Amino acid sequence: MPHPDPLSRVPALLRRLAALTILLGGMALAAPGMAAEVEGQRFDETVQLASKDLQLNGVGMRTVFLIKAYAAGLYLPEKARNAAVVLGMGGAKRLQIRPLREVEADTFIKALNEGIHKNHSEAQISKLNSRLDQLSETLRTLGKAQKGDTINFDFAPESGTLITINGAAKGKPIPGEDFYQAVLRIFIGDQPVDRDLKRGLLGN
Repeated sequence: MPHPDPLSRVPALLRRLAALTILLGGMALAAPGMAAEVEGQRFDETVQLASKDLQLNGVGMRTVFLIKAYAAGLYLPEKARNAAVVLGMGGAKRLQIRPLREVEADTFIKALNEGIHKNHSEAQISKLNSRLDQLSETLRTLGKAQKGDTINFDFAPESGTLITINGAAKGKPIPGEDFYQAVLRIFIGDQPVDRDLKRGLLGN
């Protein structure tokens, strides 16, 4: 019986590779120990925060009606694939956001507030209100975020949540680990702002 020509399978392989490229939707993940890239935005494999080395847990992209809004990466003391584990994890953490288009501060604030309300009860929000006001005031100092800016939501146990843009700290630290958990729930909670982004940040 004649053996099939190996070259006859090449078109099928090419079709599978093309389908995989479309599925990834512009996201390129490097091999372990190397950086990850989303829409041309590079996320380092490790960063240092509060004298601790954090690992890149995952990356993803937020889209709104097919418009690419921003890329994001989540850094943790150790990798985790479960949202509950991430939310309960102690130690320093970083959520890094890279806008893929120009965005006004008020638009950013509105989206974050909507995400908070979707993932918390009114009783929980009442405990966060004063700190949410502080977050809004801090974000307004950013003005208009530009494509490629690096916005970090950093958490250090001894000080709280600090926001930096392109390496410059904005406002004062916002106290409480519960506050940082509330911010993370916007992205990896039960009602995430984008389910594909949640899967990406969880390394899935």
